[in-house]
Amino acid sequence: KQAIYAFRGGDIVTYLAAADAARTTQTLGVNWRSDQPLLSSLQALLEGATLGDQRIVVHPVRAYFEESRLAGAGAPFRLRVVRRHELGKGPRSKPPVAAWREHVITDAAHDIKRLIQSGATFEGRPLVPGDVAVLAARRSELEATQEALAAVGVPSVINAGGSVFHTPAAGEWLTLLEALEQPHRSDRVRAAALTSFFGYSAAALDAGGDDLTDSLADRVRTLTDVLTTRGVAAVLEVTVVAGLTARVLGRVGGERTLTDLRHIGEALHRVSVEDRLGIVGLLGWLREQVADDKLEVASERTRRLDSDAAAVQLVTIHGSKGLQYPVVYLPTLWNRYVGNDPEIPLFHDDEGRRCRDVGGRSPFHRHSVARHWSEDAGESLRLLYVALTRAQSQVVAWYAPAERNTPASPLHRMLFGRRPQGGLVPDEQALVAEDRLLEILGHWQTAGGPAIELATLTPPDPTPLHRSADELAVRAFTRTVDTAWRRTSYSSLSAAGSSSHTEAAWSEPMSEPEDPPEIGDALVLVEHGPPDDVETAAVPSPMADLPVGATFGSLVHAVLEHADPAAADFRAELLGHISDQLVWWPVDLDPGALADALVAVCTSPLGRLADERTLLDLRLPDRLRELDFELPLAGGDDAAYPTTGVRLGDLAPLLRRHLPAGDPVLSYADTLDHDPDLADQPLRGYLTGSIDVVLRVAVDGAERFLTVDYKTNWLGDLDAPLSAHDYRPAVLDEAMGHSDYPLQALLYTVVLHRFLRWRLPGYDPATHLGGVLYLYLRGMCGPDTPRIDGAPCGVFAWRPPVALVEELSALLDGSLERAGVPV
Repeated sequence: KQAIYAFRGGDIVTYLAAADAARTTQTLGVNWRSDQPLLSSLQALLEGATLGDQRIVVHPVRAYFEESRLAGAGAPFRLRVVRRHELGKGPRSKPPVAAWREHVITDAAHDIKRLIQSGATFEGRPLVPGDVAVLAARRSELEATQEALAAVGVPSVINAGGSVFHTPAAGEWLTLLEALEQPHRSDRVRAAALTSFFGYSAAALDAGGDDLTDSLADRVRTLTDVLTTRGVAAVLEVTVVAGLTARVLGRVGGERTLTDLRHIGEALHRVSVEDRLGIVGLLGWLREQVADDKLEVASERTRRLDSDAAAVQLVTIHGSKGLQYPVVYLPTLWNRYVGNDPEIPLFHDDEGRRCRDVGGRSPFHRHSVARHWSEDAGESLRLLYVALTRAQSQVVAWYAPAERNTPASPLHRMLFGRRPQGGLVPDEQALVAEDRLLEILGHWQTAGGPAIELATLTPPDPTPLHRSADELAVRAFTRTVDTAWRRTSYSSLSAAGSSSHTEAAWSEPMSEPEDPPEIGDALVLVEHGPPDDVETAAVPSPMADLPVGATFGSLVHAVLEHADPAAADFRAELLGHISDQLVWWPVDLDPGALADALVAVCTSPLGRLADERTLLDLRLPDRLRELDFELPLAGGDDAAYPTTGVRLGDLAPLLRRHLPAGDPVLSYADTLDHDPDLADQPLRGYLTGSIDVVLRVAVDGAERFLTVDYKTNWLGDLDAPLSAHDYRPAVLDEAMGHSDYPLQALLYTVVLHRFLRWRLPGYDPATHLGGVLYLYLRGMCGPDTPRIDGAPCGVFAWRPPVALVEELSALLDGSLERAGVPV
C-alpha cells in the first residue's frame, strides 16, 4: 500500500516490480465494505480505467452487502455540479478558483446538515454526524470545511496531522509567556488579556482603562511566581481554576482550542523539566517550534483529536487509507493545480530507476519534467480511487469547471477524458462548454454512474442539531485502588529498608572525594590492623589500579556478557568488546589493563560448586546470559488466584528453620525483624529483573545450574594495595551479611528453580539446582588465586537447602500454608 500510494517514500514502480516478481497473483473478488448499489455506480465510472499504468486496472467485483444499509439519503453516488449560474456569474465570466472552492465547501456543509436532519438511517439506526466523513487532499481544505460546518452548527473533528505549534493556541501561549517574562510592560499584559487565559475582549480592555491593566499586571506577576516555583503545569491549572475551560468551551470550536492549549502546555512543561528551562528559555524554545515549518508525522507535535464525541470526521485522503465510513463527502476532487515546473524533477526512467534531472534547462530537461508530471497525474488517479472507495453506502462528490485547476484534476479527466469502460485516462483534459456539461454528465448517469444534482446554495434548517438533554453529574468513584499490587524488583524491595545498602562496616572513604565509590556496586569494607594471612596479602588484585564506581561496573558486566570464551585470542576478544562498550560506559582507563585483569578473572577457579571450572572453561552454549524474568507474585494479575496475604517479612522464619547457625544468609532474618519498613512490604504483582548469567556445569555425569552475579565491589582500604586477602571467604561472608545481597541470592535462586522446573525435563532440584556464585571480580587473581580451606578468594559460593527454595517459591506464589508459615 505504501508503494501504491507514494506513502513514506514508496512509489508505484516498487509495487509493480514486486508484482512482476510474484509467482502467483490473487484478486479479492468480494468487496466487504461497500453496498452493491454504491459499488455498481462506482464501477460504472471506474471499471476498466488504468490508474497511471496499464498494469493497474480497476476490475469488476461484487459486494457482500447486496442491499444498501443507508435509507432516506438519496442516490448512492451523488455528483453535485457547480456552474457559473450557481455562482451567480455570467456565462462569459472567469471566476477565480477561490470562488468555486468557497461555493463548493459551503454547499457541502449545507448538504451535510440536511442529510443529518433528514431522518436517514444506517443499519436501521438514525444517521449521526460521526457516520459522515469529508475527505480532501489538503488540511487547509479540511479546515475551511470545519469552519463552514461550524457556521451551520454541525460538530466536526479534523483527524490527526498538522503541528500543534502552527495553531492559534501556540500564539496564545507565546503571548502569555511574553507577559510572564516582563510583567512590568503594560503592552504585553494587555495582549495576554486578550488570550483565552484571561478572556477579555478588546472593548472590555479599553473600557477598564489603567485600573484594569494594573489588576491584570498583578495577576500576571502571580502567574510568573507560579511558573518559577511550580512549573508550567501549575500555571495552566491556575488558569483552569480561574475559568479557562468554561470560557473556551463556550465558544464555537472551543474543544479544538482547549485541546491545543493543553497539548502545548504539556509540551512546555515537559521541556522545562527535562532541559531545566526558565521563562526566557521556554519562550525561546516555543518560538523555535512555531517557526519550524518541517512536516512531522506521528510525533509529539502532531495535533491531538479535540473530541471523541459524535462529529463529522475530516480526514486527508492519504490519512483515510484502510478506513471506512457510512457516508463520504468529496468536495475537492475537481481541484488539482499543476503549478510551475520543478527545477529538479523526480521521475522513473525506462528501466524503473528513480531519477532526478539536475542538468538544468535543456531538451532532456523538458522530457524529464513531462515524465514528472505524468507520474504525478497517475498518482492523482490512484488517490481518486482511494477517496471514492472509502464509503460503505454513499459517496457525495462535487464538480466545478474552474478554468485553471479543473483540467488536470482526476475527477474531470475520469469523466470527460474517456467513455464508460474506457481504459486510458489522459493526464490532462480540456474543459467542455458549459452548455454541454449536463449533457455529458447525463450520459454517465444513464450508464449507471453518479446521479447529477445542481449545487444551488440552499441554507439548511437553522434548528440546532439535537443534543442530549440528560442532566450531567459527576460519576461516583466506588472502587478501591489496589496500591499494594506492583511490579517490583530486588533493588526496589531492598530500597524500602531504613538501612538499605549500608551500615557502619560499609563506609565510603573520604580520601578521594572527586571519585568516590558509588553505593550499590563499589562498596568499601574497611579493615583495621595488619592482615593475619601474609600469603593472600601478597597476591595483588588484578583490578587494583582500575577505577571504581557504577559506570565501571556496568562496563565490566557488558564486556563479560558479550565476550566469547572460545575465541582463539581471548585477550584480543576482550579488547574488542572493551572498545565497543566504552562508547556506552565511558570510563577513563587503560583498555589493555582491563583486558589483562579480565583474563585473570576468567582463568580463576570458581570452586567446588562449579567443579573447579573457570569462566574460560564454560563456553557460550553453557551460559544463559542476562536472563530477564517476570515472576508472578501471589498470582500476578489474576485477581481470582487463591492467595493469602504475604509480606517480605514472612521470609524470616523460613531462613531460621532451614539455615544452620553461621550461615551468611541467615543474618538477613535479623535484618527483616529489625526493619519493619523492609519487612512489611506485600508481595503481590510481579517480580522483575535480570540474572547476570546462569552457568551449566557437568558434575559426575549430571547437569548442575548455577546462578551467577558479577560484583566489582572494592572491599579493602583505598589507601592500601588491594589484594586477594581483601576477598578471602570470611570477608565475603561478612560482606554478604552486611548487605541486601542475601535477598537477591534467594529471589534469583527461586527464579532459576521456576525456570528449570518449566524448561528442563526430569528436573530434580536436589541434582540440578547448583546454588549461587557471587563473583567478586577484584579478588579473582588468575589460576593461582589463593585458597582458604579449599575455597578460592573472590568467590562467594552458597547452595541453599532444597526445602528452603521450594518453600520460598510457595511463599512468592502467595501461599503461607505451603511455605510453612503460620497463618
